[in-house]
Formats: sequence, C-alpha cells, structure tokens
Amino acid sequence: MAKPSSKTPETLRLDKAISQVTDLSRAEVKRAARQERITVNGKTVTDSASKVNLSDELCLDGEPLGAAGPRYFMLNKPLGYVCATKDGEHPIVLDLLDEPNLQKLHIAGRLDIDTTGLVLITDDGQWSHRIASPRHQCAKTYYAHLAEPIADDAVDKFAKGIWLNNEKTRTKPAKLEILYRNEVRITITEGRYHQVKRMFAALGNRVLELHRESIGEIALDEMLTEGEYRALTPEEVASIG
Repeated sequence: MAKPSSKTPETLRLDKAISQVTDLSRAEVKRAARQERITVNGKTVTDSASKVNLSDELCLDGEPLGAAGPRYFMLNKPLGYVCATKDGEHPIVLDLLDEPNLQKLHIAGRLDIDTTGLVLITDDGQWSHRIASPRHQCAKTYYAHLAEPIADDAVDKFAKGIWLNNEKTRTKPAKLEILYRNEVRITITEGRYHQVKRMFAALGNRVLELHRESIGEIALDEMLTEGEYRALTPEEVASIG
C-alpha cells in the first residue's frame, strides 16, 4: 500500500473541487460545466477536467462556493455531542457547523460524549489518517480534573507506560504534568479506547473532567467558545504530517 502524501495538493480537477463543496456528483458537475453554469475567478469554464488552484474562487449559477480544495476546521466540542456522522440518540458535532455538503466531512481524532475541547474536521482522508494512525504517533494533549490527588510517582509510571485492563501491552510512554493536587496535563501518542480515563483508573483514580487542548502542533483557539469553530490556517494544516 502506498504511503499517504505529507503534502496537500496545490491543484485539483474542477469536478472534484466542486463536488467537495456541493451536493453535486462529478457527473453532475461535468453537465453543469457544459451548460456554462460554472465560473472560476469570474471566467466561465466548460471543461470539468481542468485544473483549479486551491485559492481559486468557484461559482455555480452565480453563487460563490468558496475556495477550491479540501476543507479543514477546528471545533471547540461541548459536552453532550458525539463525534459521529450520525446518531439516533445524541446530537453530533457536525450539527454545529454551518457549511455546505456536511455529509462529506468526517472527524479526525474523536472525543467521547463527556469530553470537551479540540476536534478537527475535514474531508481530506489522507490528512486525517496521519492524525489517527498509530504509526504516525500524533501527540494529543489533554487537561484532566481527577477525583483524587495524583501521586508524585505517577509521572514516572506514565513515562514508562501503563498496563491497562484487558490489554496485552503497556501504553506507549506518556508525558504527565501535575498542575495541582488533582489537576494534570497529559500528552499521549496513541488512541486506545478511553485511553486517558483507563490510564488513571489503572492507578486507582478517576477522571471527572477531560478537555483536549491540542493535536500535534494545532492548539485549540482560545477565542472559540464551546460549540464554535473556524477554518484552520494553511500553517496549521501543513503542521500535520
């Protein structure tokens, strides 16, 4: 299997670019182009296979579609929302986005329903793979409020790896910073099921509150209140990989 590229492509086919930000299939985009319904930077384009730059302004029937290319967002996830594309019982994080073509977006690095903080959302599968794949060891940092004071030797135990219940191997080394008696910051490079909560449970403690602060070099924007989101900067996108 070929390794995913670490670079975001600078150009895209017109049909792919428009299908990413609308409900149109590539065949429908091709038909719209032939009907002279599509403009790129104000000029009519009839060939759906032509290349467009990521910064180009696309319009369909005179309506702006935004820039071409994949989309990348950060969201400050509130309690009670699930990181899924559909759920019959709970609201999903995609409900918080006011964007076209939501069904083509997915979550890169999920959080539990009772965990808050940074969630990354994209339609770029290769980019999200570099976040989720254990092989890439993308660091994720959390603030945790614990039920009991944390023991001083927990720092060394986390650095050596923790044996989790029903697991055959220790967790990878994790960085634990004690902020207060029962408040800590923890950085992990893998994503086992409920990993942070289970690591503290293995030491006889319990997580009362968990909040993700960063993924890789992307830190949650302090200007975003719970439920708010924004597009990632080109520098933030490029930092993954």
